[in-house]
Amino acid sequence: AADVVGQLAAARMRPFARSLARAGADRGLSVSILRYRYRGWNGTAASPTVDARWALEEVRSAHGEVPVVLVGHSMGGRTSLRVADDPSVVGVVALAPWITAEDPVEQLAGKRVLIAHGNLDFVTSPRASRKFAQRVAAAGAEVEYHVIHGDSHAMLLRPARWHRLTTRASLDFLGRS
Repeated sequence: AADVVGQLAAARMRPFARSLARAGADRGLSVSILRYRYRGWNGTAASPTVDARWALEEVRSAHGEVPVVLVGHSMGGRTSLRVADDPSVVGVVALAPWITAEDPVEQLAGKRVLIAHGNLDFVTSPRASRKFAQRVAAAGAEVEYHVIHGDSHAMLLRPARWHRLTTRASLDFLGRS
């Protein structure tokens, strides 16, 4: 068994969860969506990371020591990237992540990372994502950066492209492609 935990707004991530569940059904894949207890990052509390670490413990309780890929959009992407130091996490798919130049990268060493960003995103920065991807690679992660041309932060203009990328990367990271 393996698990993919989606770190994102539940409604926006349901189609991703369905796509992953369908693709991984015959490969022993389990898909979970995490709903955060609090809205927002909440400064140094970074409350979504607490929820994500709790969810990873829940995955271990339910499935044992299985490889996990975290999928997150926007703040969920930032959260997923931050908690990738968990020993179960083998990869992260960060979709239009909200990241800053100060976000750490050391926790991603040895992990597989896909960062995808729409070139029409004016909510979070495609440029910041590209720079972060370069920092992640320098830290020792295997990283891919993809631009989704013609799409924005909401991922609604080219949904099939986002879903294909996410599913392909998640299954590949888990060795189930």
